[in-house]
Amino acid sequence: MTLATPAPTTTAGSSRRWLALSFLALAQFLVVLDASIVNIALPVLGEQLVMSTAALAWVITAYVLAFGGLLLLGGRLADRYGHRRIFLLGTAGFVAASALAGLSFSSEMLLAARALQGMSAALLAPSALALLTRLFPEARDRSKALGVWGGVAGIGSAAGVLLGGVLTGAFGWQSVFFVNVPVGIVVLVAVPLLISRDTASASEKLDVWGAATITGALVAVVGALSAVEQVGILHPLPLGLLVVAVALGAAFVLIERRTASPLVPLGIFRTRTLAIGNLVVLLVGAGMVALFFALSVYMQAVLGYDALTTGLSQLPLAGALVVVAGVVPAIVQRVGLTTTLIGSLLVLAAGLVWLSFAPADAGYVAQLLGPTLLIGVGLGGAFVTATQLSVDGVEGGEAGLAGGLVNTSQQIGGALGLAVLGTVASLRTEALTSAGVSAPEALTGGFSWLFLGAAAVTVAGAAVAGRARRG
Repeated sequence: MTLATPAPTTTAGSSRRWLALSFLALAQFLVVLDASIVNIALPVLGEQLVMSTAALAWVITAYVLAFGGLLLLGGRLADRYGHRRIFLLGTAGFVAASALAGLSFSSEMLLAARALQGMSAALLAPSALALLTRLFPEARDRSKALGVWGGVAGIGSAAGVLLGGVLTGAFGWQSVFFVNVPVGIVVLVAVPLLISRDTASASEKLDVWGAATITGALVAVVGALSAVEQVGILHPLPLGLLVVAVALGAAFVLIERRTASPLVPLGIFRTRTLAIGNLVVLLVGAGMVALFFALSVYMQAVLGYDALTTGLSQLPLAGALVVVAGVVPAIVQRVGLTTTLIGSLLVLAAGLVWLSFAPADAGYVAQLLGPTLLIGVGLGGAFVTATQLSVDGVEGGEAGLAGGLVNTSQQIGGALGLAVLGTVASLRTEALTSAGVSAPEALTGGFSWLFLGAAAVTVAGAAVAGRARRG
């Protein structure tokens, strides 16, 4: 079942829609890139702006809280006021916030800019995905488009580490923010020329109380999971935030059941593919965010790689992801969407298990290249097919909401995976250290458990995906 498209976004069958897709993907590239490019610049940034380690953590957290907390609202605003309009508004805000971050002369100014970046990304990301589904209503073409989308996301994930090291070393920490400005301006110029205005439904009243409660609940959840990394799972801060999240979530459900124009019509979760697809996206996000964090630390803290070498070492993974994302549509046509998704998840899990055997003195070609290539293959297939599963069967007027749900699932999953699997890795490392194991061996042992945990989460995703086949 495909999306209903009451108002075409551009001429059906026109080659312009593929050009339009390239600019939508470019904007998504900036969102993905910004999640990782800042990490390499943090030490230099902290020294120049005189920021403590705790304050530096907020450079990441400010972005994640705003982005994850506002995604559902951003998606619904796109449905209400037009996907193209909200996409352009989000892109313009992202460009302005990036320039502001690069010009920051104090920690307060930088953190405010990062929050504005997150807010803008929450408008940009779901509306971009909604525009994609409207540009490509046919399942076959949409699968190809999502292949491009997945490839760009893979490039962004790897390019963040690589570009962060290169730009910071050559031009200073400010450049990791300024790089967004010219790219964003190109998108702002091109998209209005290639994509016509879509139908807005601004006459419907916006569910203000629903927006307030779900945004508060999501911010509290992401904040609690982020706090676990810093203060531990039993600290009063994350526990208190989780209580607040549950209370606001319950209030949100009551509001949505009673309001005439709900922010999130609860009936949308009766769309089986959407519910299953989002759960798979959450589980994959949980494993992958923890993986990339641990892999980067393992290569630098244990193997002694510098930032640039770490980035370069992950290029084969990104390359495999891009290649597979491009061929996934053809595979889906042959064996089906669910079968491709399950197979991709199992390949991904196999790569993670293989990686868990890497020792503290691992050689890159002998012990890291193989598993990371396998991970890239699995991740490329899983990302594209899980996203397609999440948006199939959703009405055109709720495409923005569907895009917001996919991105929210990925963000919540990433925060959850990093908190839980990071805690597992820390506990294992502490136990090995107490037993007299050397620091590199102890860290490696902790990361091994993290990789195995990520594999288990991925296998759980395959089991969930199997439910779609039986539906």
